[in-house]
Amino acid sequence: MSETILTVNDAHVEFSSPGGVVRAMDGVSLEVHKGETLAVVGESGCGKTTLARAILGLQPLKSGHINLLGHEVTGVSRNQSERVGIVWQDPYASLDPRWRVGKSIVEPLKLLNREADPTTLFETVGLDPKLVTRFPHQLSGGQRQRVAIGRALSTRPPLVICDEPTAALDLSIRAQILNLLKDIQQSIHCSFLYISHDLMTVRFLADRIAVMYLGRIVEDGPTEEVFSNPRHPYTKALLDSAPTLEKLMHLPDAPAGEIPDPRTKFVGCRYAGRCPNVLNICPQVDPPRTQEGARGFYCHNPVAPQAQILEAVGASE
Repeated sequence: MSETILTVNDAHVEFSSPGGVVRAMDGVSLEVHKGETLAVVGESGCGKTTLARAILGLQPLKSGHINLLGHEVTGVSRNQSERVGIVWQDPYASLDPRWRVGKSIVEPLKLLNREADPTTLFETVGLDPKLVTRFPHQLSGGQRQRVAIGRALSTRPPLVICDEPTAALDLSIRAQILNLLKDIQQSIHCSFLYISHDLMTVRFLADRIAVMYLGRIVEDGPTEEVFSNPRHPYTKALLDSAPTLEKLMHLPDAPAGEIPDPRTKFVGCRYAGRCPNVLNICPQVDPPRTQEGARGFYCHNPVAPQAQILEAVGASE
């Protein structure tokens, strides 16, 4: 079995709000192994960025545990950048506008009192070393994101969190950044926790995928298995909403019902009010985990396997 870099075990994060408590993470458990990319996907507000902040030690847990390279995460440690790097969504917001980008890219190394050469880091992420003296506003969006990636990888951490790293970029630059991430991972053998709602980039980059809905992981497994044969109804709805050439000029039907109030204290399945497969038990009992090989999901009445669907269609004909 491959070495486990990150373990999140039954992690809960709560925020007080007018009228109740928002459970941004409500029992999240996952693992990231050495050299792999695990993608966490889900709609806005499902808890993806809260998960990233909790792993970095920026967001305290209400309960549960996060273990990174054998160390319990209880806050931001002095040598945090040696263990985990972060690439935020907006490179313009994540880089100090008053600093030249050469200074920004080597800052993690300087905090660790290690030798820092910005030109080498610039070359690693495909940037002209002549740009080291420029300020963030003097670079394009793609160049700024390359600086942010170089900063996250400057200490060669075993784990890098990418929080929507291509969301602020146009399509042509997005492809370049994804290829850069793949090349860097192969060269330094780091692991990625890739957070996104862009399913096409996830399918290109990720080895495994974890689907999040209202603070919980509802399905996880190898990327191609989940994409080709989703078992949780929410996963299927999410994949059906992704644009493809076959769906050109056609908008998918929205799931029935309304998104629940995030302050709701759920007893049963969070997706029960919108699910086409709902049973009487669904809103009353939290579904247990069902394991099918490397795949796991939480559902009382999962989507039928693709082979079973094809067999039923063939019999009807």
